[in-house]
Amino acid sequence: MSKLVAKLPGLINAAKPKLREFNRFAKTELYPPSPADIPAIFSGFGSLVRGATTGAWRNATVKEAWLNTLITVEVICWFYVGEVIGKRHVRGYDV
Repeated sequence: MSKLVAKLPGLINAAKPKLREFNRFAKTELYPPSPADIPAIFSGFGSLVRGATTGAWRNATVKEAWLNTLITVEVICWFYVGEVIGKRHVRGYDV
């Protein structure tokens, strides 16, 4: 146990730069949108719908299509994880 306590200051100092970088990304990426950001969000959704209806997705490269597929699967998985946490069961609701 004393060896672990002796290593603790070095481990803390090694983790500080990574913690600073995490805080920097967390402040920018996890910050909720401001009212000034809402028009850009709506235009982004509009261009997404317009691209889906006009068939612009057919012009995507294989790399872009694969990336879009992975992002979609990630969103679906996080939705499922949230549902499991909310239900407190893996399947079905406790009725």
